[in-house]
Amino acid sequence: MLQWLQIDKLVVDMSYQRPIVGRGRINVARIARDFRWTFFAPVVVSPIEGGYFAIIDGQHRTTAAAVCGFDSVPCQIVIAAHEEQAAAFKAINGVITPITPMALYAAALTAREPWAIEITNICAEADVVLLRYPIASDRQLVGQTMAVGALRACLRYYQHKNLVVALKCITRTDNNKPGMLSARLIKALCEVVSSFSDLPNYEERMLDAANDINIERIVEACSKEGRDTGKGPTSSLAEEMRRNFARLISRHDVASQRTTSAEAR
Repeated sequence: MLQWLQIDKLVVDMSYQRPIVGRGRINVARIARDFRWTFFAPVVVSPIEGGYFAIIDGQHRTTAAAVCGFDSVPCQIVIAAHEEQAAAFKAINGVITPITPMALYAAALTAREPWAIEITNICAEADVVLLRYPIASDRQLVGQTMAVGALRACLRYYQHKNLVVALKCITRTDNNKPGMLSARLIKALCEVVSSFSDLPNYEERMLDAANDINIERIVEACSKEGRDTGKGPTSSLAEEMRRNFARLISRHDVASQRTTSAEAR
């Protein structure tokens, strides 16, 4: 049966429920911050003595609704003994199909969320194809990536321009090979690119240098080093990439100065 119930008639049975602490509080705050009934699935409850209802599923949603000032929520009422309530809680919360970051991105794009729109524009600008479902790296085509989480994190930390340049260091150079756009490499390249962003014409200079770097070989070498030393794979990759970029940018600058001097003569 579906029915709107008063929140003060809903109780939490702590013999099988989880207390709202840590991540639970963060989840409640997130729901309350952007509360919409279109996001609100009915709370699953079961009647108990005294005219109350035990919450089987939905205590975070119910708490967020209370925080937002609502006094009632839609509920799905099921008749279940105490043991059955616990079994239902386990069945509902223990057998959940995880949603991939790629699927969340697709939904966010359809909902016209700003971050998803910006990621889409960045990928178009850098000739990157963001996959909608998992494909093994050895089966990916050039320019394809599953690393939507890394793209979003890099957009937040390194901004639009640096992320585009980092991606172009792969897609606009000889490094554009299948499976290259891993989360690890994208993060490392963004860290490196941002450290050179104060240079004049830095995008052109970064791409020129990237074209002379065998990034795939560096990735493989750093992966082996990480296994041997236990060093963080992204940080070691970023350090090695930064050394290579600095060396080649300096070399290209010297060559350019010599060309300019020769033309002047």
